[in-house]
Amino acid sequence: MKLAQRMQSLTPGIFTELARAKAKVEARGLKVINLSVGSPDLPPAPHIIEALRKGVENPNNYTYPLEGKLELHQALATWYKERFNVELDPKTEVITLMGSQDGLAHISMAYIDPGDIALVPDPGYPIYSASILLAGGELYPMPLLASNRFLPDLAAIPPEIAQRAKMMTINYPNNPVAASADEGFFTEVVEFAKKYDILICHDIAYSELAYDGFKPTSFMQIPGAKEVGIEFYSLSKTYNMAGCRLGFAVGNSRVLSALGQIKSNIDYGVFFAVQEAGIAALMGDQECVRKTAETYQRRRDILVDGLGQLGWQMPRPQASMFIWAPLPKGYKSSVDFCLELLNKAGVLMVPGVAFGEQGEGYVRIAMVQNEENLKEALVRIGSSFQFS
Repeated sequence: MKLAQRMQSLTPGIFTELARAKAKVEARGLKVINLSVGSPDLPPAPHIIEALRKGVENPNNYTYPLEGKLELHQALATWYKERFNVELDPKTEVITLMGSQDGLAHISMAYIDPGDIALVPDPGYPIYSASILLAGGELYPMPLLASNRFLPDLAAIPPEIAQRAKMMTINYPNNPVAASADEGFFTEVVEFAKKYDILICHDIAYSELAYDGFKPTSFMQIPGAKEVGIEFYSLSKTYNMAGCRLGFAVGNSRVLSALGQIKSNIDYGVFFAVQEAGIAALMGDQECVRKTAETYQRRRDILVDGLGQLGWQMPRPQASMFIWAPLPKGYKSSVDFCLELLNKAGVLMVPGVAFGEQGEGYVRIAMVQNEENLKEALVRIGSSFQFS
């Protein structure tokens, strides 16, 4: 029983090594403070849980859902209008997904043939590259460098590559680099896509985890964006509904129709009870969203200020649930540093190289622990390391 060749490109590698190392540390009796996986630790608001409970108790909700409820699409369209001033047709410009990763994983099957080129960020969230490889495509990494505000330099992409490329994936606010993009950059992307006939896929999962009054921009706000692309949004981070698996793709109706056709051959849709919880989230009181963002902002400040006082300096992100921290002075390998941090202090972070070659020299810190645990992590790090 020989595995398919594509499996070789999906080796978890570093993540497996970290999991094994974490198990060894905890076997010594030290509870690891996990700042690696970007899974929200906060619960959904009570009105969302109540809608989910009622949905579970409704015996009519146990049939195959197939396409998303029109009421859910209308709720998202209303939310997009209020949040971004973007008009969406609920029937043709919205598709329901089992979390945004569902769509990000499957869109390449509709547009990438073996040998086709896709432009992907480096460093980048792993599914951006994995989906292309699963479809048999070829990756062309776009370096995200501090010197360019962690935005891809479109002018640096060779014309012969751009002419062959069929897709580009971008993600702002970004995971893992925690950078944000403005309308000027998105306008350049639209122009680039029109010039080379490229499908743009923008992941905006972290749009509502923004701080200090900052409001991230939707790609769909840019004139011409619907002509060249789609945008993926998720309720996982905004409403702490990660386990519910509910997300959307919006934008170009022809592209969404193709994605829907792929999905109709794979699954039967999102459980109706979860869809009803999504309606409650999008249409209900948004105070819970503000409180969640405030919680992450406090966590950000605890970590950035606390680690800075220990001599480990890092930028303060405007948005996302991550901090993209340059390695402390004296360290060159992100893997070696994260393993040393885990073994000495019992604090787990992700080496930047896990997200791509350009991630070397950084670590990703997820702000997914309560303030007490974060302060404990600072104490542990301070007693085990001396940063200069």
